[in-house]
Amino acid sequence: MTPAVKPDQAADTPTIPTLTALLAQRAVDAADGEFLRFGDGSWTFAEVDAWTSRLARRLIELDGIEPGDRVAIMLPNVVHWPVTWLAAQKAGAVVVPVNSSYQRADLDFVLRDSGARVVVTDEDHTALVGSVLAGEPGLEGVRILDVADDGSEAFADLAPDVAVEATTLANLQYTSGTTGFPKACMLTQDYWVRLGWLCAAATGLGDDDVLITSQPFSYMDPQWNVALALTVGAPLVMLPRFSASTFIADVRRHRATFFYVLGSMPTLLFKQPHSAEDRDNDVRMVFCSGIPTGLHAQLEERWGAPWREIYGMTETGVDLYTSFEETTTVGSGSLGHPVASKKARIVDPAGHEVAAGEPGELVVSGVPMMSGYWNRPEATAEVLRDGWLHTGDVAVRRPEGGIQLVGRIKDMVRRGGENVACVEVEAVLERDERVVGAAVVAEPDAVLGEEVKAFLQLAPGVPADRETARSILDEAAIQLARFKVPRYVEFVADFPRTPSERVAKPALKARAKQQPGTTHDFAVRRVQP
Repeated sequence: MTPAVKPDQAADTPTIPTLTALLAQRAVDAADGEFLRFGDGSWTFAEVDAWTSRLARRLIELDGIEPGDRVAIMLPNVVHWPVTWLAAQKAGAVVVPVNSSYQRADLDFVLRDSGARVVVTDEDHTALVGSVLAGEPGLEGVRILDVADDGSEAFADLAPDVAVEATTLANLQYTSGTTGFPKACMLTQDYWVRLGWLCAAATGLGDDDVLITSQPFSYMDPQWNVALALTVGAPLVMLPRFSASTFIADVRRHRATFFYVLGSMPTLLFKQPHSAEDRDNDVRMVFCSGIPTGLHAQLEERWGAPWREIYGMTETGVDLYTSFEETTTVGSGSLGHPVASKKARIVDPAGHEVAAGEPGELVVSGVPMMSGYWNRPEATAEVLRDGWLHTGDVAVRRPEGGIQLVGRIKDMVRRGGENVACVEVEAVLERDERVVGAAVVAEPDAVLGEEVKAFLQLAPGVPADRETARSILDEAAIQLARFKVPRYVEFVADFPRTPSERVAKPALKARAKQQPGTTHDFAVRRVQP
């Protein structure tokens, strides 16, 4: 098999600078080649190119979309998601991915912050979107496009005459990657094309491969899988959702050769009953962020393919990886080395590089990289300093030169594959009139890595019992996505505080450990695989 991008080409500038141009090229050189597969449907590169051109024209002519306008996508995993993503780019628009599990408060924030002009959604979400648009001043003019009848059939297959260049903004990708309310990373065409290019170089994939993805398309991972599929000219299989009990069967059925998993997914997969068919698959390689070190060798043995770490953030795309030829670090926790277009340092708070084996903050530079945070110059300046992006992750350099994570600076909970900003959950909890104060922390979890725990100080006279906890969480669930709702609740009389009157969370957790109170566990709220 001939790789689409050779390893020694990784640092080169991609030969085609935009996703829209990549799709147009594939529609010429691999017109009948399969591009997207979902459910019982399959679409070739030529068919998707034509569909996206029609939809782009519809967005321009019916919805009045102009270059730079924002188009929000609030859909579950369906073929319309990547089609709309590419169509909006052809129209010169900037896509705003919206988690399909968002409730009113989340959706309202993203639409307001992004300034979206159109929301592309489906029947299951139209009522929620409509109620937000109708009930909030300033959102009345936002249009809704239901993908069940996108109205694109009447338009020509020819792409609209809109200039799309490497520097053109493609996404406002919201992330809770740092402390605070969600911020939108400004991601260009170059960001996505380089990400696909680097992953193609790292894997050696070609047009004989088959990719498969199951994560929600509102997150960056399935999107870079689309960029990778366009880069190598291979089909991408889209699953509706991740299910640990059926994922490997889907991999086998679709004869997938490559997939990416993260967070709790490897552990959940490994906990499934062993089968004589485990090694009966076509998988050649797996990328993973957060391979359980104790399971790493067993994962490879069980499914007969190498698993390798890859590290990146929404802000940076991809930074570190371990090559598939490298076997000595299996099970070591090493993230490997920087990709060809990146540099990485481990620094102390003053910005000085620390010695090997000493912990410090991981900072990275190079491409791909976000252009900054949308409408947040101060936050951009805080994370991007002198050309280096400060990840907030604490790492050490290993004896062989690889990098290993040991912790993080951020006030975050990483629940499975989701990032939860503590301050966002606290703000929702504190809107409840029964709550005087809230402090949200990470609670270790064997499956998801971390769960969300809320310490709550109640107003006088409110009973500190399980029914109160349940009622408060039910109210929060109306405003927050499911994965953000705390699993654990512990009531406290007060909070230890810093001299600046902030809640001292380390002291709070230490006090809870030394003098444990009653912790109410709402395990039914666990994110389902």
